Amino acid sequence: MKMHFCIPVSQQLPDALGGRYVLYSVFLDGFLFCRVRYSQLQRWNEQLRRVFGNCLPPFPPKYYLAMTASMAEERRDQLEQYLQNVTSDPDVLRSDVFVEFLKVVQLNTFDITTQKAALDIVLPGGRSIKVDILTSDTAERVLEVVSYKLGLCRELLGYFGLFLTRFPKEGKVSVVKKLVDFELPYVSLRSSEVENCKVELRKWYMDPALDSMLMDCKAAVDLLYMQAVQDIEKEWAKPTQAQRQKLEALQEEYNPVQFLELCREVPHYGCMQLDPCTCDHPEPGCGVLLSVGNNEISCCITLPDSQTQDVTFQMDRVKCWQVTFLGTLLDTDGPQRTLNQNLELRFQYSEDSHWQWFVVYTKQAFLLSSCLKKMISEKMVKLAAENPEMQIEVLEQGKSKKCHVQQSQRNYSSFLPRKNKIKRPEGDCVFGTIKEEDL
Repeated sequence: MKMHFCIPVSQQLPDALGGRYVLYSVFLDGFLFCRVRYSQLQRWNEQLRRVFGNCLPPFPPKYYLAMTASMAEERRDQLEQYLQNVTSDPDVLRSDVFVEFLKVVQLNTFDITTQKAALDIVLPGGRSIKVDILTSDTAERVLEVVSYKLGLCRELLGYFGLFLTRFPKEGKVSVVKKLVDFELPYVSLRSSEVENCKVELRKWYMDPALDSMLMDCKAAVDLLYMQAVQDIEKEWAKPTQAQRQKLEALQEEYNPVQFLELCREVPHYGCMQLDPCTCDHPEPGCGVLLSVGNNEISCCITLPDSQTQDVTFQMDRVKCWQVTFLGTLLDTDGPQRTLNQNLELRFQYSEDSHWQWFVVYTKQAFLLSSCLKKMISEKMVKLAAENPEMQIEVLEQGKSKKCHVQQSQRNYSSFLPRKNKIKRPEGDCVFGTIKEEDL
């Protein structure tokens, strides 16, 4: 599936020869990833085509005459679509020519050189470990270093991920984003404008049943156990009183395997909980607390009269979703490392034999979308395992897995862009939508 790439800002700057060029600000999951020129992306595309041939998406053509404003906007949109489409191929994502280029532009954008560095990684439960890395090490490489230091079996790496997480001195922990494999954790942490942000190791799967795949590795069990204890303390997982008493007894005995087995029966265990936000159901302006995982979106909605209502959406009945930016980009001449977090995620849902839209207004819209993609991916792998005659191709645990699927696939494409809601700073180009396409 496509990455959440967008190009919300482009700036015209003078070059050394007295001419002008356009610098594109590329954002990933709502955060500034790099700034690049068209010529850099064009050379990168040529390198990719020498490796992968014509299977790559079309690259925006070069203009030999001065661009009009509409032409510049069209190119910005085409480059955005190119980045989204080229990252949908798992073979391209793993290639050296893909990763090395993105390493260089990340480092250059934030004026960071490749050198040795120490990086603190927060483990489930709050303990931190320090790992020696290079500033140019990708999240995939840093995860390997962390796993080696913890004694985590290499074949289980795909079940864990690195996240940027906010640890405020007061208040609840908040997951900011999942770091993708080719992202540089050192650079992302240094460039983030989120206060009290750290790199955290967490399990990265949404189906609690997958716990069983990790039970033969003590290091993995310890990590799952610490995260489960923490999630219960944070009230992300909500055991009943009887379950809580049994869990406390198992915790006193330090029996992590049985503790985790019981946790799989606990409501919202293994889910990602978002910060409080608002939604449009059953009426606009309702507060909502979302918990995402186990093939569902669970919502605790606070109505205007302060009463609460629990609503659960099954992923099997979600047709598509879309992230939309609704605000104005500010301070475009400054760092502008995060978008003005005025975002919405809307998904289309089948209820009583008809489709309707459910809208969530949250600064964590990209994280929510990543969780939805993860649940879809895990569902496809599970279907393939249950039916050997089915064949699909999904990107799972950082690898391409082929499975044969004869049934028709749901359409995860988005509806039309809502650019009329976006106020554009003069001279800048702002995106309208980030789209989810077919698996």
